[in-house]
Amino acid sequence: MDIKAQLAQEWTTLQNNHEAYERSALALKLVATLLTAAAWVYGLDPLALGALVLILWAQEAVLKTWQNRLVTRLVDIEAMFRRGAQGGDEPFQLHSQWLATRPGLMGLLADYARSALRPTVAWPYAALLLLLLLVYL
Repeated sequence: MDIKAQLAQEWTTLQNNHEAYERSALALKLVATLLTAAAWVYGLDPLALGALVLILWAQEAVLKTWQNRLVTRLVDIEAMFRRGAQGGDEPFQLHSQWLATRPGLMGLLADYARSALRPTVAWPYAALLLLLLLVYL
């Protein structure tokens, strides 16, 4: 298999995984919303529910950080195709590239925090937590 075919295979696999991460993120949002609705209907402890919503929010932040690593590699592969995919453009380097630039513990935590604060991630968790505060105060 030539390098272009290998890169195309890698791009397709990574793109499919990127979309699967997106579906997983939407599922986490749905679970948080359903848990909040169930807690309201059944009168569950708002503090416990708030903790669960925060855990789901953090989990999505981690998921989105991983997804961003895929995006970085996808963009690299697209650049390789634009310039003609030649020698030195090695396929299947997702983890090697990430390990070469991997931040330390504080850098990883900062990446997770940045992901958590993106509006597309924060919604609906921040709104659900605000709703919990308003309803249960």
